[in-house]
Amino acid sequence: MSHVPEQFLADLKFGFLDSSVTSPRSHHPQLIANYNDNTMLRALKHELHSATSFTFSVAFVTSSAVAMLKQAIIDSGARGTIITSDYLGFNSPGVFRELLNLPGTRVRLYSDATRGFHAKGYLFERPDSNTAIVGSSNLTHFALVKNNEWNIKFGAMPNGDIVQQIQLALNEQLANSFELTHQWIDGYETRYEVPRQTALPRVYLGQDEQATPEESDELPEYLERQLEALTSGVIPAPTSASGNSTAPSCVGAGAGAPIVPNAMQREALEQVAKLREQGESRAVIISATGTGKTILAALDVRAVQPKRMLFVVHREQILDRAIFEFQRVLGLPRNAFGKLAGGSKELDRTYVFATIQSLSRPEVLSELDPATFDYVLIDEVHKAGASSYLKVIEHLEPQFLLGVTATPERSDDFNIYELFDFNVPYEIRLQRALEEEMLAPFHYYGVTDYTTSDGDTITETTSLNKLVSNERVTHLLKAIEQYGQVGTQVRGLMFCSRKDEAHELSALLNTKTLRGKPLRTKALTGDDPINVRELVVQELERGELDYILTVDIFNEGIDIPSLNQVVMLRNTQSSIIFTQQLGRGLRKAAGKEYLVVIDFIGNYTNNYLVPIALFGDNSRNKDQIRQKLIQAEESGSIAGVSSVNFDAISRERVFNSLAQAKLDSISALKKEVQELQYRLDRVPRLMDFALQDTLDPVLLATKCANYWDFLVRAKFEKTPPTPRESELLTFVSQEFLNGKRPHELLMLNQLLKQGGSSGIDALHAVFNEQGLGVSDKLRTSMRRIFDLSFFTESERKKYGEQPVIEFHPNAYLLNEEVLHLYRTSPQFAQHLDDVIETGLYLARHRYVWGEALTRGKRYSRKDACRLLNWENNQQSTMYGYKIDAATATCPIFITYNKTETITSAVHYEEGFMNLSQIAWCSKSNRTLKSAEIQNLLSNSNRHHVFVKKSDAEGTDFFYLGIGHVHSPVETTQRTQDGGKSPVVEMTIDLASPVERALYDYFVSDQVTA
Repeated sequence: MSHVPEQFLADLKFGFLDSSVTSPRSHHPQLIANYNDNTMLRALKHELHSATSFTFSVAFVTSSAVAMLKQAIIDSGARGTIITSDYLGFNSPGVFRELLNLPGTRVRLYSDATRGFHAKGYLFERPDSNTAIVGSSNLTHFALVKNNEWNIKFGAMPNGDIVQQIQLALNEQLANSFELTHQWIDGYETRYEVPRQTALPRVYLGQDEQATPEESDELPEYLERQLEALTSGVIPAPTSASGNSTAPSCVGAGAGAPIVPNAMQREALEQVAKLREQGESRAVIISATGTGKTILAALDVRAVQPKRMLFVVHREQILDRAIFEFQRVLGLPRNAFGKLAGGSKELDRTYVFATIQSLSRPEVLSELDPATFDYVLIDEVHKAGASSYLKVIEHLEPQFLLGVTATPERSDDFNIYELFDFNVPYEIRLQRALEEEMLAPFHYYGVTDYTTSDGDTITETTSLNKLVSNERVTHLLKAIEQYGQVGTQVRGLMFCSRKDEAHELSALLNTKTLRGKPLRTKALTGDDPINVRELVVQELERGELDYILTVDIFNEGIDIPSLNQVVMLRNTQSSIIFTQQLGRGLRKAAGKEYLVVIDFIGNYTNNYLVPIALFGDNSRNKDQIRQKLIQAEESGSIAGVSSVNFDAISRERVFNSLAQAKLDSISALKKEVQELQYRLDRVPRLMDFALQDTLDPVLLATKCANYWDFLVRAKFEKTPPTPRESELLTFVSQEFLNGKRPHELLMLNQLLKQGGSSGIDALHAVFNEQGLGVSDKLRTSMRRIFDLSFFTESERKKYGEQPVIEFHPNAYLLNEEVLHLYRTSPQFAQHLDDVIETGLYLARHRYVWGEALTRGKRYSRKDACRLLNWENNQQSTMYGYKIDAATATCPIFITYNKTETITSAVHYEEGFMNLSQIAWCSKSNRTLKSAEIQNLLSNSNRHHVFVKKSDAEGTDFFYLGIGHVHSPVETTQRTQDGGKSPVVEMTIDLASPVERALYDYFVSDQVTA
């Protein structure tokens, strides 16, 4: 028998389970298998929330993984220990500095030179139980959110045998480790070398077989990112401090090696080529900042090989960089490229790069034959609505005109799409670019802005003396020290609200230190000439400055690839501007792992724009935005391996701002419709919005009576629907478009396509083909929906008071009037088909297909009545809860924070006890002997639990699933007249625990403005 190292046995024991695994938090071991759904990161954040202390024993760590967990560690307040090592040289000096910067956490370095350190275990301790997660995941962001990993999570009592085994293994590691210090890191840094190329899997270099040695089972993420970038030819090879290359050569990296497109660039080039083959001569490509628009354009030029090419930009400073990129891609000498800008007028070259200011001069255009250039490319083409651009475009007659932009919406109502014949062959938006790893990932931290001793927080109107006070600067530096990079030199931009703030804050910062070193900052505003701005940017890139403070001049048109920190010290006025400022730091660069964004959130009314910008969500649907924010906090990452984190107060400020915001005004919706109309060259359908994933089609179609009615009121269409057409469209739009139940939509669609009638068997076959069951209760529910008997009198009047579908013993018949309108009114038919198609799309993409209610989604009281197959809409009498004997269901609606105006007789003391239990009260004037209470406690009905945080959220509640009611206690509450009313307090056990982020959202305190 071969010798098994003792450490391996300790690690093996670490995974054994025993009879002491009886923790109420986790009765059974749970497999945490990462399949690109952040399962491991989610599990770690979940455990940190309730731990009093934790120990991580992990061989490999990356700074990005630390950044993902930083806010969770801060929020937990738990005492932490991290045991790691310098095994294989994976952990960089910067990673060790990041670990030392974690609050309340000590770091130990395993030092037994006779053993390799390859542990991957996470222990979380509480007074009554412990939880361990052991398996394959190191503390790297690939392991937490991307790799296919297996880990076992199990709970145990503190005195259980498994806990003792774990503690013995940890004690051995601690005994053979020493405290990590800055002094040790300084020495490590002098001898540290990036792992050699021979230790990397060759698959990253585009080859098939694997390299040796076999122990190098994980590639350092920063080096992996460099290899990916080098392969695409986007950035030069990283260099060491001595200037020598530190990365292996690979395709597109060496001198003379051809630049090859990445996957998305290949797709874009194929689509542009296909469009040219179809005879089109113009196109616009939408490509997020930092995704290589210039390289993409150069690759297309290389494919076309024009005789002459013209590249047009709006700033001279961009020209030299563009020429450099084209020279790399085309592999041609510098004298093939000419400039038309300032004092240069090299119009005789094959490839001419011009500023619009120089090119649009009458004396220059007059010299140019319209057919001089057969390929014309316009950069930042959203500016092309200006007269100077139009003058140039109207004069030139190229064989192909290509425009590139990151923000086509910024066109001052000029239709950029029309200028390019509505040809958009490809679009690379920010979210997808991040998911495809074309950009550097970012870690966003929303932190509370400075609050004075008298309770005043920074607002839009705060005076300058408070914006630049010593106290605010201290608060600013504390946050930067906590959230900013430690292991690498900062190169940052600070966006201020005012010019005087930028200048005075810069002067004050220059008197301060950060981590023991004097701060070096400069302020730049629109008052500074271009040459001064360029010199200051060069200082930042050379590491001679830490921060540039500015207002809005760096929103676009500036390229600082090494930028690794963005600090926002101003109110967000526009989601587009926010995205542009974020985008300043998203370019990949040698040695840059990720961008840190520190956003100081004051009491700003526009805080709701932050999640809109971060998620690229233009739906104007508060529920959707709120849910994305909650899900981002729950999952721990967005758009690949980026993350969004808020401290408790800033999180509440964003939610409060969202609750109070007016997102769906007619004018705002009209603007969104107009934007899509610009792109499509026609009035968009509801389905267009669903497919584009922009404006929420449900919100749009229900803002007025129906979408047709909205289009008339917003002056997109002239002819209004007839009263009956409007009633029918309003009925289908307001009841079915949301997709919460697809059955009615499928039935209506079947009858319209089958001439107005369908046998029962034929319709049920449609349901079966779609994977939908149809019970007797559901059939009865649909009958009452379509004959309108389900609805209140006012609803029936709104919908026309006539049955839409008639139910017969063997067939279903569409109302003859509906069928006649569908056959004779093309406009009505088009709108009705659009609602049906869009509703079915939303049913598949927003909800669990075929389930009556989807956990985590939001529903109104009326929705509950319909989806639980109640006889009629009883929303007006559903005070807190209601039992329906016919369906044996009881929806329970809990408003977590009740308004101050609510009568004390119904002001219950309700709330979460933990993730799985809710304290809940009955209605007033109820005792343990009440028949209603006995019915509830029997749990003979299915209790469906719905919760919303406050009435400011509107009428919809989050659905939390089935609940079991128990532990009744009879008590009293004071009534409005000073008397007492009997109530029964109970506990609801949820069948499935609520997600941690949603739980935190409910239980967090409201923040007053």
